[in-house]
Formats: sequence, C-alpha cells, structure tokens
Amino acid sequence: MHSIIKTVIFVPLKEKETHRKREQKFPLFIFYKYFYFFFQKKATVVESKIEQLLLKKFEEEEYSDCYIIEIVQNNIKLQVFLDSDSNMDFTKCRKLSRYLEEHIDENQWLGEKYVLEVSSPGNRPLKFPRQYKKNIGRTVEVLTNEEEKINGEIIEVNEEGIVVEYKVRIKEGKKKRTEMMQTPIAFDNIKKAKIRFSFSK
Repeated sequence: MHSIIKTVIFVPLKEKETHRKREQKFPLFIFYKYFYFFFQKKATVVESKIEQLLLKKFEEEEYSDCYIIEIVQNNIKLQVFLDSDSNMDFTKCRKLSRYLEEHIDENQWLGEKYVLEVSSPGNRPLKFPRQYKKNIGRTVEVLTNEEEKINGEIIEVNEEGIVVEYKVRIKEGKKKRTEMMQTPIAFDNIKKAKIRFSFSK
C-alpha cells in the first residue's frame, strides 16, 4: 500500500510542477516571438520601400546603369549596397544617400534616430553576372558547388558563365615549368565568388 500511495502522490506532484514551469515560460516565449516577427515584418516593409525608391531613381539617366546588391535593416541601422556597370563612386553614393534620407525623414520609416549607410559592394561576394563583366582583368576567388576553390583572372564573361585563367606548375622529370590554364565556370556552378583587390602599384 505504501509504495502504491507514494507512487500515486509522486506523479501528480511532478506533473503539476512541470505544468507550472511551462506556464511561467510560455508568456515569455510569446513575448519574444511576437516582437521578433513584428520587427522582422517592419524591416521587410522598409526594405521594400527603399527598393522601390531606388528603382524609380535608376530611371534617371545619371543612375541608369546602377542596380541594387542588397538592402539590410537591423533595428535602426539601414545598409544599402549598390553597384553600377560603370563606376559606383563616392559622389553617386552620397547623392543617393541624401535622396533616401529625405524620404525616410518625411515618412518616419525609421523613427527620429537611425543610421543610413549607402555604399558600393566593396569586398562582398559577387551576386549578378553583370558584376563579373565589369571585373574582367581582375583576380577572382571562386568556390564551386563541389567545394572546389579556383583563383585566377577573369578573361571572359558570357551568358553561361566565366572563363578564369591561372598559373599551374607542371613537373617534368626533375624540373618544373609554369603553364597558363583556362577554366570555364558556369554561373550555376558558382557557390561564392569574390574579387581579390590588389593595392600594389
């Protein structure tokens, strides 16, 4: 009898305690979940509005060759990465930054205090085929879908992909010779690609 009574009493107490802990955690979980989706949805709306403004601006002749790489909002910080087929210089970035700032302030999309950064892609991974074209002659680091790494100079860009040229050392007996190799890489097979900038004169 004793052992049965102890067992019967022990199980309900444990269930009750577990239930109480769940009741304490549940409202907190809902709180965080609500605000996470709230800010995520708000960020998506702001990013969409910024995209629409930029696409409208790109209809002007001065910015006709510009395009969006990425728009990222993190709370009060908004980062806008842009590129162009010619040159995405400081002057363009500054003018576009002021253009966006006017609309953000007027509509209070980010409130009273915010940080707006408009810049070229810098060393961010290449995203569009047109970015490869403007970087012909530069060294690119490519990671393929098969996890193969290829470093070389972009010598050609076509509709299907790129052609990269690089040096290889070939052993012939006791000697080694350097030979130039050319490897075509399809856009569909590029997992990640970044331009290696050289600052040497």
